[in-house]
Amino acid sequence: MWCRRLGWLFKAPSQPRGSTRHGSPWLPGDRRTVPAAPARCHHTASESLKCAWQLHGDHLELRYADTLMRFDFVWLRDHCRSASCYNAKTNQRSLDTASVDLAIKPKAVRVDETTLFLTWPDGHVTRYGLEWLVKNSYEGQKQQVMHPRILWNAEIYRQAQVPSVDCRSFLETDEGLKEFLQNFLLYGIAFVENVAPTKEDTEILAERISLIRETIYGRMWYFTSDFSRGDTAYTKLALDRHTDTTYFQEPCGIQVFHCLKHEGTGGRTLLVDGFYAAEQVLRRAPDQFELLSKVPLKHEYVENVGDCHNHMIGVGPVLNVYPWNNELYLIRYNNYDRAVINTVPYDVVHRWYAAHRTLTTELRRPENELWVKLKPGKALFIDNWRVLHGREAFTGYRQLCGCYLTRDDVLNTARLLGLQA
Repeated sequence: MWCRRLGWLFKAPSQPRGSTRHGSPWLPGDRRTVPAAPARCHHTASESLKCAWQLHGDHLELRYADTLMRFDFVWLRDHCRSASCYNAKTNQRSLDTASVDLAIKPKAVRVDETTLFLTWPDGHVTRYGLEWLVKNSYEGQKQQVMHPRILWNAEIYRQAQVPSVDCRSFLETDEGLKEFLQNFLLYGIAFVENVAPTKEDTEILAERISLIRETIYGRMWYFTSDFSRGDTAYTKLALDRHTDTTYFQEPCGIQVFHCLKHEGTGGRTLLVDGFYAAEQVLRRAPDQFELLSKVPLKHEYVENVGDCHNHMIGVGPVLNVYPWNNELYLIRYNNYDRAVINTVPYDVVHRWYAAHRTLTTELRRPENELWVKLKPGKALFIDNWRVLHGREAFTGYRQLCGCYLTRDDVLNTARLLGLQA
């Protein structure tokens, strides 16, 4: 699970700062309003005993739905959803956060079966639904994932029998588009069949879900082995698994491939779920996973071919995680484009190499390799933040077209269709 904690980073102190608890037990009480300031600590609970709260010097401790939560007083004032503090029509904060006294404390606290009530020194009353607090507390977020996914190796993906979506259904119906996006969000890859084998039709396909991202390679590109760009991809050589544009500060989110023609042999496309491989590292060697998520590296693209002159540098760790729940959201893995390692002190470098070797071993396990033969009419969408791709060497003339898509627009399209993205 991606919800394993980075415990060393968020380890709670044995005695919270400003605490006045001194080891007092949690006790049920009545539901009356209790003045906050005079007493050192307070206990209360609803009649069902599902909720109990206690004040400390600088925060409120609340237990509800089997979750123990701690809320800083400034946080509780800042997130008030009253009409004067929050615009429910625009879903935007109206309260000026900088105007909140950093030493603020509630004047009174009350809890009933569903709601927490806080009265502030100026008389303003803040109301929070208990369910809302569970969902939006730090402790609640640690138990959730931002992006539900199905991690896969080759056998898992084949057994799932994930269907391709017909081009007409994809372009003309919300049902077809939603099915495609659900497949893409869960597995990081998705296919569209019966696409006319032209760059123009592939462009129409891509624009159905996103804006096309303009890069140094242009908007829509043709791709063949003419070495027209300073990149190994523009050859007939085999390519090991990798993610693209690691040398961008923000690597491209989605990549589209459509094989328009191949007169020859070989050239199968390799797909590997980088998140599945990283999960194996997390289970077997959590210290190495942590190292790969913390050490920043440079990747670069140096090109001096014809009129193309580029030197791009992107910086980031191999594994990028949300720190509150250790959920992986981006893998930056490209051994071709990794620059000189000069951002890591000598006493860390060897441990990083060992961790990188562990991840590489997982990525190269044959059981994790999904091989696909791209043919005219079958377009492939790849989550470039998750799924690594490569290819076997080929002979003859092989032409692909494709593009990069802006990630936010793809996710926005999915959310508008009611999907969690």
